[in-house]
Amino acid sequence: MDDLLQEFIAETRETLEALSGEIVAWESHPDDKRRLDAIFRFVHTVKGSCGFLDLPRLARLSHAAEDVLAQVRSGDRSPDRALVNAVLGVVDRIGELVEAIDAGVSLDDSGEDLLIAALAKGSDEVAQAPVSPLQRAPARSVRLNVELLDRMMSGMSDMVLARNELARRLRQGEVDPMIEGALERLSLTVGEMRDTVTRTRMQKIEALFSALPRMVRDTAASLGKSVTLHVEGSDVELDREMIEMMRDPLVHIVRNAIDHGIEPPAERRIGGKRENGRLVVSARQAGNQIIIEIVDDGRGIDVERLVAKLVSEGRDERELRALSERAKLELVFEPGLSSKDEVTAISGRGVGMDVVRASIEQLGGRVELDNAPGKGLRLAIHVPLTLSIISAIVVGVGSQRFAIPRQAIEEIVTERNGAIRIDELGGAAIATVRDRRMPLVRLADLLGIEPSGSDEGQMLVIVGVSEGSYALAVDTVLDNEELVIKPASPAVMTTGLYAGQTLPDSGLPMLMLDSAGMAQVAGLHFARDGVDRFDEEVAVHEVPGVPALLFADLDGMRRAVPLGAVDRVEQVDPSTVRFAAGRFRVTIEGRILPLATQGEIEGRTQLSVLRLKDGASEVCYAIGEALDIIVLPEDVIPAREPGPISGVALIDGEQVELLDVLWVFDEHADRESEESAPLCLIAGDADGWMMSFVRPLLETAGYRVAVSLGEGEVAAVVLSSEDMPSELRSTTPVVRLRRRRAAAGAEDDSVYRYDRSGLLSALEARVTGKTG
Repeated sequence: MDDLLQEFIAETRETLEALSGEIVAWESHPDDKRRLDAIFRFVHTVKGSCGFLDLPRLARLSHAAEDVLAQVRSGDRSPDRALVNAVLGVVDRIGELVEAIDAGVSLDDSGEDLLIAALAKGSDEVAQAPVSPLQRAPARSVRLNVELLDRMMSGMSDMVLARNELARRLRQGEVDPMIEGALERLSLTVGEMRDTVTRTRMQKIEALFSALPRMVRDTAASLGKSVTLHVEGSDVELDREMIEMMRDPLVHIVRNAIDHGIEPPAERRIGGKRENGRLVVSARQAGNQIIIEIVDDGRGIDVERLVAKLVSEGRDERELRALSERAKLELVFEPGLSSKDEVTAISGRGVGMDVVRASIEQLGGRVELDNAPGKGLRLAIHVPLTLSIISAIVVGVGSQRFAIPRQAIEEIVTERNGAIRIDELGGAAIATVRDRRMPLVRLADLLGIEPSGSDEGQMLVIVGVSEGSYALAVDTVLDNEELVIKPASPAVMTTGLYAGQTLPDSGLPMLMLDSAGMAQVAGLHFARDGVDRFDEEVAVHEVPGVPALLFADLDGMRRAVPLGAVDRVEQVDPSTVRFAAGRFRVTIEGRILPLATQGEIEGRTQLSVLRLKDGASEVCYAIGEALDIIVLPEDVIPAREPGPISGVALIDGEQVELLDVLWVFDEHADRESEESAPLCLIAGDADGWMMSFVRPLLETAGYRVAVSLGEGEVAAVVLSSEDMPSELRSTTPVVRLRRRRAAAGAEDDSVYRYDRSGLLSALEARVTGKTG
């Protein structure tokens, strides 16, 4: 509501500024119908907005002015001086009230009754009250024409292309470090500007949802049904163009849910349901995608009815009956199919879900169905955040390069991996990836390109589309780039294989592959080639997964950790947490334990921690809230880089990150000094500098440190100043520290005393040389 109020204030200000001259001109020429219409539209708009925003004083003033202006427009009243002054007084008062609302102050309503009374026919002219001296808040936003936003985005896209070309040209020769630094700064600036310009095109999805309540009410009433609508996630932002393109598919889905899904009240009573049907429309962001869900508590999809309908239209019944349940559910997307026997104003014409899916796939999105017969249907729409600049993976086939949208890629594996197997089944290639079977499409064969024939084997890109997943065989996976996507020529787009064209850093135009289009051109029928039936048979013998704790992390993400690593979940007082000795630590049961975190701790009144144990070592991990005990699926997509996340898994339709316990212990566990750790002897430390500053670094790296040797002890390496004791020079590997940054010459193997990485590398080399 706050956003709507601010928009109302901004619009009213702009209109008042534009009308200021018109009102004065109307006072001089009261018979000017054009100016009268402009003032009438203004007070009419204010009246309509006030009713929605609950602003009774503004509504009362604008309603009174609207009535009088309507009489003038119809010819029932003549605009004499008294009437013009009264209208001017009301308009001025509207301006004052708007500024007061924006400033958060209240204005006395004395005089407003006189203003309204002055509008009445035959009333005496009243003196206009002086404008209240309210300090107008500085404008923090401007309203832009949509065409201007589109031009800004187009210009930003051209800038990204120019940056890519400049980077390519610089890479072709020797680059001056100063020029390289300038290019890096330019790239950062271009990236920030791109994000900013993209944000200007973003709009709250509330603009898409706002028409649903009225449409649901009218549709349900026309069908004799009662439906309660719940809208969630209206604050999620989506590209303005995406919102416009999503409008018709969403309306169609919602009307279908009311017409086909939710039963009439009498039927719901017989089924033990409430008479009021429930329809939930929600939106949320997951990574670089927006997920819009439409869930109803109706009858669900009767797949047997779909099969019977297709059989009546001439399809092979045996083939349809052999499909898996998921494949039968996908029949709802068959072109020309309608489960309605009669044609109504809402449905029955056979123009439905196939058009909806085609529209969404045109946006680079996909549709998922989750059916519960007799209980309801969940339909999830996945669409990218923006259409113009997207993240893509560049792949190579022969001498050609192509881009694939990242959101369509589940994972990338090599064909030579031991967990990968390629088989021929019924003349079709099948890829088995960790016991998961899927159709295999060789991009070279699909496009008629001669493959490279490399002995290294091909790469398999696992691509997800609305019907399922398939493996796309390519020669190489080259790069990950953010690319500007523009439409290709009609001759290219009509092949169904491409989603557009782009210009990467290489400077050579490149086509963006259409994941769903490739599956269609390749003739993939995911549920009709035996793959789904195989999956169903395997599921019977599936072994239980790994139990894990699902929790909400401090940064707002939902993550999971194997339950075996968790000793217990404990509530602690945030005051017991301190940043000490280079990391967060928490005091529990009289012990100081290291604390790992991926979010902010400050400002919290209570804190939950996971106590993770690995034998003798223990590390605490701060979380927001423990949610549930779950079972991790077998299909876990590993992270591309080592770090706090080991991978991601799909849990109840949501991508959930898996906490890497190895990373937690490696990065945060206090390293205890063990007898087997190599002993580093510090020698020649007359001023105590090495013991004070170097010793903590060595102990953190896993060394035992001493300034003298005990009986029977032998040093693995000696760390010495430039003045090394003579008795150690020939008996033990030595690393010498020098005070000067530069070495004395080619023979000088000492290390600069402030070079941390150089020191650790030199120590490791000496120790390895001695023991190996």
